[in-house]
Amino acid sequence: MHPAVPRGWRLVPMGAVASTNDEARTLANGGAPEGTVVWAQQQLSGRGRRGRAWDSPEGNLYCSVVLRPEGDPARVGQLPFVVSLALARAIAILAPNLDIAVKWPNDVLIHDAKVSGLLLEGTFRPDGACDWVIVGLGANVASFPQGTEFPATSLAAAGARSVTVEALLEAYLFALASLLAAWHRDGFAGIRREWLILAWRRGAPLQVRLETETLDGTFEDLDEDGHLLLRLGDGGLRKIAAGDVFFARV
Repeated sequence: MHPAVPRGWRLVPMGAVASTNDEARTLANGGAPEGTVVWAQQQLSGRGRRGRAWDSPEGNLYCSVVLRPEGDPARVGQLPFVVSLALARAIAILAPNLDIAVKWPNDVLIHDAKVSGLLLEGTFRPDGACDWVIVGLGANVASFPQGTEFPATSLAAAGARSVTVEALLEAYLFALASLLAAWHRDGFAGIRREWLILAWRRGAPLQVRLETETLDGTFEDLDEDGHLLLRLGDGGLRKIAAGDVFFARV
């Protein structure tokens, strides 16, 4: 039996695909409405941020949702926080005893190890308004990749062996619909507050790797646009729009 979806949403189940984002993009370009969900059993060419490969064997969750949010790139840039919160909520419902955190900008962690990744891809019209955004999610349910630079885990490895892919997808989609409605209605402030409650290593040392430099500092806050505010060793405050976060160097 396929998972239930929020009212007005549509589930498109598939077997093995190259990438759920690619399938969702085709549907979006064909006029698919917001809430169209591509769900695959396996990805043959899954990818993450910055073109990185995403290991996608059967037994884990792979899905992409078509969204059509109003707003410019800055507003659309808030969506990773909405989506990561939705998955964190879903996991908390299904496995309430796990230690769940969100890692800037868009990862969900269990016991300090990565359980999911997001890939958002979109198009904007000439006037700067968003046409569509594809929200791709990979979540480790039964297995996780070995030898990753940042530690990884799965729900099964963390002790939540009874959670199924179908149950996680259903809980995630309903949480996502609820948070999207709140974001559209009330803006980013409420999303930011909830995200910060779950934020990994807030107030603690961490390392941020940018394209041209690596920074060590303390995670001080998240600003109103979703930028990471990093307090550097010399006392300065650095606003970071994009980067990769790791444990601080010892």
